Amino acid sequence: MNAILVAIIGMVVFALGYRYYSKFVAEKIFKLDPNYVTPAHQYKDGVDFVPTNKFVLWGHHFTSVAGAAPILGPAIALYWGWLPAFLWVIIGTVFAAGVHDFGTLALSVRNKGQSVGTIADKLIGKRGKLLFLFIILILVLMVNAVFAWVIANLFISYPSSVFPVMIQIPLAVIIGYLVYKKNIRMLVPSLIALVIMYAAAILTAQVDFLQIDLVQYMGGESGEGLFGLGAVSTAFLIWIVFLMVYCYIASTLPVWKLLQPRDFINSHQLVVGLGILYLGLIFTNPEMTAPVLNENPDKNWLPLLFITVACGAISGFHGLVSSGTTSKQLNNETEARFVGYFGAVGEGILALIAIITVGTFFANADDFFATYSSFTAANGAGLGVFVEGAAVLAGGLGIPPAVATTIVSVIVVSFAATTLDTAVRLMRYIIAELGAEYKVPALTKTHVATSVAVLSSAALVLIPEGPNGFGSGGYLIWPLFGTANQLLAGISLMLISIWLKRRGSNYAVTLIPMIFVMFMTMYALFQQVFLEWAAWGTGSNTLLFVLGAIIFVFALWIALTSISVMRGKYDDPIDKNKVG
Repeated sequence: MNAILVAIIGMVVFALGYRYYSKFVAEKIFKLDPNYVTPAHQYKDGVDFVPTNKFVLWGHHFTSVAGAAPILGPAIALYWGWLPAFLWVIIGTVFAAGVHDFGTLALSVRNKGQSVGTIADKLIGKRGKLLFLFIILILVLMVNAVFAWVIANLFISYPSSVFPVMIQIPLAVIIGYLVYKKNIRMLVPSLIALVIMYAAAILTAQVDFLQIDLVQYMGGESGEGLFGLGAVSTAFLIWIVFLMVYCYIASTLPVWKLLQPRDFINSHQLVVGLGILYLGLIFTNPEMTAPVLNENPDKNWLPLLFITVACGAISGFHGLVSSGTTSKQLNNETEARFVGYFGAVGEGILALIAIITVGTFFANADDFFATYSSFTAANGAGLGVFVEGAAVLAGGLGIPPAVATTIVSVIVVSFAATTLDTAVRLMRYIIAELGAEYKVPALTKTHVATSVAVLSSAALVLIPEGPNGFGSGGYLIWPLFGTANQLLAGISLMLISIWLKRRGSNYAVTLIPMIFVMFMTMYALFQQVFLEWAAWGTGSNTLLFVLGAIIFVFALWIALTSISVMRGKYDDPIDKNKVG
């Protein structure tokens, strides 16, 4: 099938979903009020609560939720053929991800900018809230481990991307100062910063001296590094330490100093990157050479497809961002539709091009199966195939392969880094909240909570032993990340459904996707935990078994509690903020 036709079908569905379905949800279900005083205004503090232009906020929100997952998940899911991944991305985006991201944002705005974990106390009780917070804590910890692992490996594999990514940090700080202290509009400075970044990418792609290649500095892959480690392992360790130090600083700074301007730059990267890939698609006009369906997979697509493609169809982490940072910056309640629902559509567009990029990369189906010989092989190859395939599409615009590869890797790293430091900030909030709940005042301190978040994330990446040697944690934790992520999405949809029911609104728009997501995820998690990762399973893994079993039991408890709440009669304890 022609890849351009696949892209057109996907785009039309996304456009119709935003134009009609999101409008229906905004006006008839969530009933957004332009006069409602949002938390950004009510609690304005210049640090976390900052009224923000909707385009700037969309940039922050989208780049925080996008990361590498909407690329990595679809790239792996093509193992079952491109059609299942394509259908789940377009249907999931319109009817699941859109209402989930939009709904958690609206729910948080109506509750003082509180996170979904905190709001759970009002909706399903204190015990349910604590169980939910622990699930969120485990998920965010895994997000930090997975994305730090991805970035460190990309820096090692594509050293030409390091300098362009690094230069973004001081550029973002300068832009934040100009915008908030000198009242200069953010658009032009951020575009200039993007030009500087891509100029640096073009230069480093062609000048070896400018490539920060730690492995080569230590004599190549066979060289010796520090602490008895090889060159590759030492480089990985250095990059993890660097990333954790960066996350510590970035997650404790006021959002306007680094987070907002950097994410606005990255939103332009999204437009440029997607523009390059989709224009390259038009000029190269390729066919989908990956199979429509894999008729003989070693692992069944049901239910694994729905946890492999998380970001890009629906992702629980999005709800944490919506209710953790985005809701504190929303200027007007009616803008929640644009920021939340269209943010999900943006990620769907990214997942769509990921499917097309991988699906058109191979010469034929035989070449595809040579790389995607098993589900395990797909997990290891997916991200690399996307980067190389994206370079092929960019080549249709005359961009040299080395430059295209560098630019694509810069985009992927930039998105992953925004997710990483946002996740550390969210983890700090959760740790502080648990510290207050269990009367451990030290954990409520910003720097103590951030230290715990950073050190535990680094430990999860570095300590577990696995097939990739030192630093296998991110690789090992990936299968559980997708499952926990989707469970969180299902629980968040459950909370939104309870909220809508209490308001007297039609809650079918969130209840139906909630039932689907919860069923598929619990089904997948049961298989993984008790049939695969357990001591008696086919792929025994103590770390995944323990974490997975905890999440399974907590999620089941929350689901049963929520069902009981849905069947009961309660007064609405929310929506009590004054409408100005």
